[in-house]
Amino acid sequence: MTKPAAGAAASPAVAERDIRASDADRDRVAEILREALAEGRLDPEEHAERIDTVYRAKTLGELEPVVQDLPAAGGRGPRPDPGGYASGPGAPVPDQNLVAIFSAAVRKGRWRAPARINAVAFFGSVEIDLTEAVFPQQQIQINVTAVFGSVEIRVPENITLRSSGSGILGSFEVETHDAEDTDAPQVLVNGYAVLGSVEAKPKRGAWIRDLRDRLRQGHRELRQQVWEEHREYRQQLREDRREWHERRRSERRERRDPFRKDMDG
Repeated sequence: MTKPAAGAAASPAVAERDIRASDADRDRVAEILREALAEGRLDPEEHAERIDTVYRAKTLGELEPVVQDLPAAGGRGPRPDPGGYASGPGAPVPDQNLVAIFSAAVRKGRWRAPARINAVAFFGSVEIDLTEAVFPQQQIQINVTAVFGSVEIRVPENITLRSSGSGILGSFEVETHDAEDTDAPQVLVNGYAVLGSVEAKPKRGAWIRDLRDRLRQGHRELRQQVWEEHREYRQQLREDRREWHERRRSERRERRDPFRKDMDG
């Protein structure tokens, strides 16, 4: 066997335009088209044609021409979906404060988790459930202060959970865990417990990928709805054009009839 010569060019990588388009890529381009329609840059028929192209596109290169003449594109072609755990494009989520003073504070269900959460329990209890949360960024920091109170944190099984907190005459128990996926979100729990308790651990059976699948299903249903609406719209346009042509032909016949009668007479 012969070794390749030094400095020989490696096999070329796949060009970005040839990368397969993801659902998120198509949704981003569709959003640009919706804004262009609202601003009057596209008429309804052009919008319908381009939306049809978007949802038939297989690669990023097929998506680029659809928005290259629109300022909303900002000179950027669609980027490949990193396949991570984010919910999609959106404004940064502001920090959230959960304070329980002789009371209880709970945050759970489907929500967009911010990069920083501050939890304070003073003779009260705070519950933070991230098992159904959407992670717009990879790292979330939870700062905890528990004084004669308790803070309970639950996270999905397939994320990284770490801690640098301590207990002072109290308990600070964090079940640290490293996810197998290096791109998985990381939750860092910091703070202290004074005559109180802090507990953070994965919730068995709760996987963040399940939520991502549900989001993808929601995108598919939305695309199907948009497709049906545009198909009905295009059908209506065709019918309107046929009616318009029929009226024009009828008007031309009416204008020609008097001349024919005069010639026959």
